[in-house]
Amino acid sequence: MLTNFMAANKSISFLQCATQMFLFVTFGTTECFLLAAMAYDRYVAIYNPLLYSVSMSPRVYVPLIIASYVGGILNATIHTVATFSLSFCGSNEVRHFFCDIPPLLDISCSSTHTNQLLLFYFVGSIEIVTILIVLVSYGFILVAILKMHSAEGRQKIFSTFGSHLTGVTIYHGTVLFMYVRPSSSYALEHDMRVSIFYTVVIPMLNPIIYSLRNKDVKEAMKRWFGRSWF
Repeated sequence: MLTNFMAANKSISFLQCATQMFLFVTFGTTECFLLAAMAYDRYVAIYNPLLYSVSMSPRVYVPLIIASYVGGILNATIHTVATFSLSFCGSNEVRHFFCDIPPLLDISCSSTHTNQLLLFYFVGSIEIVTILIVLVSYGFILVAILKMHSAEGRQKIFSTFGSHLTGVTIYHGTVLFMYVRPSSSYALEHDMRVSIFYTVVIPMLNPIIYSLRNKDVKEAMKRWFGRSWF
């Protein structure tokens, strides 16, 4: 049995901990791929809108979604098997809110050098590929915006562009901080604070970030802030 650091008198079984970590890594990795796919979708919609229905037909976006989940499952399987193949013969207290890779490696009494390399190279590769897709897509979008003559069209596109880019920046920034760094720099107390940010705060912010493009939401926020101010 493993004991959660922040939950007094609560424990989680070995299998439950492995399942929790597998699901967390699966959906976290899948989100990276889906954010890259969303950037490509916006590039197609803005750069060549007349061919959007052809370029992003179900024959294109369904395989993209499936590939995102398959990639997430494969990445999670590798890390889960590698982590739970280690020996845990010392403390069974996980100094974290949930079963994540760094805190589990920290309490293992086996050599975790291979696991650290897997974490660094797999997460690093996924981050590099997905961030490059986002940057290239938004590079083309920026070119398309600069060619526009309509100020209203520019403002509308910047609204879409900015909301997605904000979500991508926040998410990838926290993932890079958590996983793509030397093991000697891990500080579990700091990591717990960061983990709250990308597991709780970012999902709460996403609806706000993306709904700010909605005119009704904007007007409602203006009225609310206006009442609060007065």
